[in-house]
Amino acid sequence: MVRPQDAGLRFVALGGSDEIGMNLYLYGLDGHWLMVDCGVAFGDETTPGIDVQMPVIDFIAERRDALLGIVLTHGHEDHLGAIQHLWPDLDCPVYASPFTAAFLRLKLRDSGLDRQVPLHEVPPGGEAAIGPFRVRFVQVAHSIPEAQALALTTRYGTLVHSGDWRIDPDPVLGPRTDEAALRALGEEGVLALICDSTNALEEGFTPSESTAAEGLRDLIARQPHRVAVTCFATNWGRVLSIARAARAADRAVALVGRSLWRVREAAMQTGHADPDLAFLSEDEAAWLPRDKVVLICTGSQGEPRAAMTRIAFGAHPNIVLEPGDVAIYSAREIPGNEKAIQRVHNALARLGVRVVTADDAPVHVSGHPARGELASLYQWLRPGLVIPVHGDRRRQEAQATLAADCQVPNTLIPTDGEMVALAPGPARVVGEVPVGRLGLDGHRLIRLDDGTVRDRHRISFNGAATVTLVLDGTGRLIAEPQVVMLGIADADVVAEMTGRVAEAIEDAVADLPRPRRRDDGEVAETGRQAARRSLRALTGKKPVVEVRVVRV
Repeated sequence: MVRPQDAGLRFVALGGSDEIGMNLYLYGLDGHWLMVDCGVAFGDETTPGIDVQMPVIDFIAERRDALLGIVLTHGHEDHLGAIQHLWPDLDCPVYASPFTAAFLRLKLRDSGLDRQVPLHEVPPGGEAAIGPFRVRFVQVAHSIPEAQALALTTRYGTLVHSGDWRIDPDPVLGPRTDEAALRALGEEGVLALICDSTNALEEGFTPSESTAAEGLRDLIARQPHRVAVTCFATNWGRVLSIARAARAADRAVALVGRSLWRVREAAMQTGHADPDLAFLSEDEAAWLPRDKVVLICTGSQGEPRAAMTRIAFGAHPNIVLEPGDVAIYSAREIPGNEKAIQRVHNALARLGVRVVTADDAPVHVSGHPARGELASLYQWLRPGLVIPVHGDRRRQEAQATLAADCQVPNTLIPTDGEMVALAPGPARVVGEVPVGRLGLDGHRLIRLDDGTVRDRHRISFNGAATVTLVLDGTGRLIAEPQVVMLGIADADVVAEMTGRVAEAIEDAVADLPRPRRRDDGEVAETGRQAARRSLRALTGKKPVVEVRVVRV
């Protein structure tokens, strides 16, 4: 029996609203919950030491007995990359198309979860009954095989979750967006469209993927020396376009980067590989003449451990680029990655390598809909409500304005954590749930709002000092405070500075009443405050100070 407080149709974004990436959406139906996508975002200069970020899932983890499953729209990291980290707290089935399922299995194998996660394959354009939800997959064009929009039919009406999509009249891989299926949904009636906002600021229609294929073919054919192309590993259609361009130029093609080989394996398992194309390993490619090879590399976003970055900084064990070679960036930067990408571009330039981006030649097109495509989708579906997601606030606002201009009756722009009641009654925000970010810190997940990342920032700007105090049982210092500084001052002044800081600490501890000197916590805090005051007077900064108390 449905409890009154659980009745109705709900929507909550735990990630992916007012941001690009980290997509995780929840649909609640009379107390049952269905998750759509479970993705990551990349770390940046604001999260030192953090490679990827993902949503805090406390709200749904506490309700995992009511969680029916996770449905994946496609295989991009910002839509499934968090599953291997978060699934143990969810313990539910996962539903995906065959390619997405194959790619996910390979990722789960790396983390030892491939035999634990119940993974159900739904054919492209197929459907599944998941509790009270009827879930229909609708094939859409994107930059990865088997991208699917979702039609979630409930007793209150049908919701369409677009996922990542676009209209492409001439896709390189896979079918066109299924306009007929979307029009049929519009005829049935669509309560709400939850829609990709990535390119909501772009006028017209996104150019066809075949445009990038032609641009790559023309550019590669004109190069006299080695060619390295970087793109998203999961953009398998782009990988095939690069490989076909290499073949047309009488060049061999190599995959450089582990994730590219993983995607290739998933493509081979699901019939998306081109049997006429052979890929060399980086070891094999290293022996080929410069004018006979094209290298497809990971690292389009400046990731520090990716292939293109390591090549640019001379740290790759097998691949080098030389003056006269060309590096083609067949991807746009994700907002926030601009500085990292520029560092790699400059490192390549210092090697004498020419860098070509989409600003220089037609070597990339987006996988997301521009305003003309969004307007077409509204016309096909005729939704009663549009909820823009998968975009920062500016892009969400742009889509909401466009939807209103296209006579969509209602729009609602959510932020992460807002509980939206979709039915019965008009759509409205009815509450908030806890949200936040987790960061993968080495092998651990940490909350990004705790002290760890904050301390790293402070250390990076102000430096750090470690103080060791050795006292006897009565609280008397029996040795001079030992001060070690990191990143605070140049070596030629550190000795003098540490002596002055040690004096300040010694005086402060000596001024403590004897009973308080027997309390390690009291002594440590007194020493910390004295060190911080002294260091601020000497440097004008507030370093992170740690004090260790030793009793003998």
